[in-house]
Amino acid sequence: MFNIRQNSGRGFKKWKTIVVFLLLFTVAGAVYGTQKPLPEGVSVAKTPNNVSDVEFLYDLTYMKDGQKVHDQEIFDRALEIIGDAQEYIVVDMFLFNDEYNRQYSYPALSSSLADALIEKKRQHPETEITVITDEINTFYGSYPSKYLERMKDNGIRVTITDLTKIRDSNPAYSGFWRVALQWFGSRGKGWLPNAFSPDSPEVTMRSYLKLLNFKANHRKVIVTDSYSLVTSANPHDASAYHSNIAFVVAGGISEQILESETAVTAFSGNAGRQQATVNSGSEPEAGGDLQVSLLTEGKIKKHLIDSFRNSGPGDMIQMGMFYLGERDLIVELLKASERGTDIRLVLDPNKDAFGMEKNGIPNRPVASELNEKSQGRIKIRWYDTHGEQYHTKIVMIQGKQKTEIYGGSANLTRRNIGDYNLETDLKITAPNNSDLAQDAAAYFETIWNNQGGEYTLDFEKYRDDSKAKYFVYRLQEWSGLSSF
Repeated sequence: MFNIRQNSGRGFKKWKTIVVFLLLFTVAGAVYGTQKPLPEGVSVAKTPNNVSDVEFLYDLTYMKDGQKVHDQEIFDRALEIIGDAQEYIVVDMFLFNDEYNRQYSYPALSSSLADALIEKKRQHPETEITVITDEINTFYGSYPSKYLERMKDNGIRVTITDLTKIRDSNPAYSGFWRVALQWFGSRGKGWLPNAFSPDSPEVTMRSYLKLLNFKANHRKVIVTDSYSLVTSANPHDASAYHSNIAFVVAGGISEQILESETAVTAFSGNAGRQQATVNSGSEPEAGGDLQVSLLTEGKIKKHLIDSFRNSGPGDMIQMGMFYLGERDLIVELLKASERGTDIRLVLDPNKDAFGMEKNGIPNRPVASELNEKSQGRIKIRWYDTHGEQYHTKIVMIQGKQKTEIYGGSANLTRRNIGDYNLETDLKITAPNNSDLAQDAAAYFETIWNNQGGEYTLDFEKYRDDSKAKYFVYRLQEWSGLSSF
């Protein structure tokens, strides 16, 4: 009897030791996952390029005379850029699919882009074409993407970003996933409903478990030997009517963007021929009174903070943003308002998501905080969405002589500009009398003052002073337990 009890006690101590070791290993993995070295070429601020011209493009959905209007130009211009390319095309897009609930109807955005790339390769096989995208388009490995497979079959090199190489934004979960779950993969016959569309293939439980890491290659870039397009828009059918912005630069910055994209293919295990393309890229354009800088990941935040801190009386910060939640930026906005900077924000009300209703987090709690703490000095309007999203990501800081404009893929949240997601923005510095600065200013005036249509609503329309929602927002922004 004594031996039995003794052996039982030893067995309990052994399992207790194993459990404690696994817990410690999980915690260590979670901490390391948030702090590990970034892959080479990630989170960069490139040397500014002087260029003579930057196109400012936008898509806007709004109401006019009781009818819904869709003004769209971004992907029309993207197709022109692809058609004009000769040596190479690199496309890096987050959402590249036609998965949505078929009770709704949308333009065939994903197939039009895929068809354009395939046709370009057929007519000009010497043109090097690379497509980079996120695992979301295969539901994290559950099934192949029909568009990606078609492009592969037509000689286009496709890279699905290896998200395990970038930092973990959701450490409370990702530490456990890395230790216990990642080894089982995600492929196999699916049996669970597809959250993106009831008409899409069923998926595996392991794919849902991978999804919960909440990280992405969120970039939206097209670069060729002639042009660079950086945008907030996805070639995703259900996103076709979203309001978005884009910038097109002729030459100048192409090689820097190629280097940034080559870094993604390299750490995703698909480098190969694209390096030769980088070496043959166009040289930076000399001259011009516009300065264009490539910023990715955490460097976007660094430069934005510097710009906010340099603002003061007589300056104006204007922002159009899908998600605003990053705490350091919020602090700097409040400080700027105290110094006398005029601040106007146009925010998505965070209520629409592909036919589903959202709870307003993070924008509504953030807007209430900014309104209260600035004593109303920070002016806020909501974009008036009707099922679509105000998916724009643009910040404009107007000084006495020059204007700084930030725009691209990055929402202003911890995940997007904290070196977790992959993001690409341009920072453009332009004289106030330049066409670009005036076009951007006119864009804000149009939507702020509802010129020629019904674009925005008063702050009170979606004002939400709920303490519970504010607590949830702060917890999610801090912990990463969210999709924003």
